[in-house]
Amino acid sequence: MRSRLQMSQSPWLRPIAATGALTLLLSAPSSLAQQPANDEAAQQAFNNSCRTCHSVKDGDNRLGPNLNKILGRKAGSLPNYNYSPSMKDAGFVWDKDKLTRFMVKPDEVVSGNKMQPYGGVSAEDAAKVVAYLQAAGGQ
Repeated sequence: MRSRLQMSQSPWLRPIAATGALTLLLSAPSSLAQQPANDEAAQQAFNNSCRTCHSVKDGDNRLGPNLNKILGRKAGSLPNYNYSPSMKDAGFVWDKDKLTRFMVKPDEVVSGNKMQPYGGVSAEDAAKVVAYLQAAGGQ
């Protein structure tokens, strides 16, 4: 009988193990393979909920301010946009959680904001929009 050490050093065992590992890697769902569908859904959520008033292009302010690099930006601080007084005085920096909550219920995050009549997307769509903003230069 061979010892365990001798079996693990068999010349045919290493290629079989490598083939098995490669098969597992190739058959497992890849996050890269799933990325385009997720990006597409995120962009669609942005287009459906935000694009009429907002852009992700730097300097392209519309009815709402551009959302380029919104994550990490102080609320109400973008130059050349006429924010509501309450947004100018909000005193916080946008992060994923704050931005998601704002899209779902804007007045609960910043009372008296200009987005009041337009807000109210689902939490699921808001999370997709935040993902899109990150991917499109949102941070």
